[in-house]
Amino acid sequence: MNYVYKRILQLIPILIGITFLSFAMMRVAGSDAVNEMYANRGTEVSQEIIDAKKAELGLDQPFLVQYVRWFGGLLRGDMGKSYVTGEAVFQTFLSKLPATLLLAAMSIFMTVLISVPLGILAAVRHDKIIDVMLRFCSFIGNAMPNFFVGMLLMQILSIKLGLLPVISTGVNIRSALMPTLTLAISMSAKYMRQVRATVLEELNKDYVQGAKARGVRDSVILWKNVMRSSLLTIITLLALSIGSLLGGTAIIESIFMWDGVGKLAVDAINMRDYPLIQAYVMWMAIIYVLVNLITDLLYHHLDPRIRLGVTKD
Repeated sequence: MNYVYKRILQLIPILIGITFLSFAMMRVAGSDAVNEMYANRGTEVSQEIIDAKKAELGLDQPFLVQYVRWFGGLLRGDMGKSYVTGEAVFQTFLSKLPATLLLAAMSIFMTVLISVPLGILAAVRHDKIIDVMLRFCSFIGNAMPNFFVGMLLMQILSIKLGLLPVISTGVNIRSALMPTLTLAISMSAKYMRQVRATVLEELNKDYVQGAKARGVRDSVILWKNVMRSSLLTIITLLALSIGSLLGGTAIIESIFMWDGVGKLAVDAINMRDYPLIQAYVMWMAIIYVLVNLITDLLYHHLDPRIRLGVTKD
């Protein structure tokens, strides 16, 4: 428990630093939120109205004053109001989370279902025809960007076969299948090769050869020894994926009109809606900090040699 408390205390200044840097970068981005707000509405306004709006939003205050006010509100659970809609940022952000959580959960599940068994199969059948075919498919999957895979699936499954909706019709499993497949295909192509390389490395180690010489069955060696040693790498890969998926996949969500936090962030950036952008940055920072913390704890559980300040021999 001391290790957990110490890690949490180390992560607090990181989160504070991220909030300060992101807040500063948005203020020196070279564009004005109020001017963008009125420009997007297509109306001509006088400078007096613009100045009054800036004063109302507190944008006429010095940078440090703005940051301290925003950070103080954050500590009280108040992330401000959207410059565009006028709605509470926290409530707006929460309303988009169910869509992102559903898409992330389905994508991770499908990625594991595809990449781990195929990666193990490719390692066990090293340099045989099935290994060559899987590596070729993995290469093709890596070469295709997400948006191309999405449009390809859209053309085949929606337009040609009519099995799934072209764009989202709500936060439900049927609408999530297309973006889930798009993300799972792209991630599985990458992770299958890494799982294969990890398992293959373990299979070539001396303890595996010794177990085979003692007459231990290959299946026992694979599942009780090799897979346990390979779990650290697999967990690391999944942790990185979970962090990026929970942050929202902006391109995929925009293509399929999936109403998650990724699409929300893109819309907020286009509209220069600083409070929503800041909320998204905070969400991403918290997600990656928590994912890294959980991954560290799993490392300790799976490999007792890993300790704070102690390196593996």
